[in-house]
Amino acid sequence: MYSLRVEGDFAAAHFLENYHGKCENLHGHNYKVFLHLQGQELDAGGMLCDFGVLKSALKKVIDKLDHTHLNELRAFNDGRPSAERIARYIFEEVQNIIHPLVPSRVDVFETERNRASYSLS
Repeated sequence: MYSLRVEGDFAAAHFLENYHGKCENLHGHNYKVFLHLQGQELDAGGMLCDFGVLKSALKKVIDKLDHTHLNELRAFNDGRPSAERIARYIFEEVQNIIHPLVPSRVDVFETERNRASYSLS
């Protein structure tokens, strides 16, 4: 099995509704994102996927999140822009761009020590 990983980052503000703690207040993070791709088949050039294609797709998606108030975005206007839901959003948006390839996982770090992931398995 071959694996690729590209990284990106963005800064955004949010608050969590239905959460009882300090994160229910407006606050921000400098998010780091890892996009993973796995596969068993390489293309004619000997690559699973060009890194540039993955980096471009990830950048396109996180640029829509960068320096925003996540609660105001349609994807999160239900008041639940948690790291878990951000990871799923990025996964699905990237998947739409790189189709028919499917990411194997997206990791979203709110801090160096706190990470949420989304994958199909």
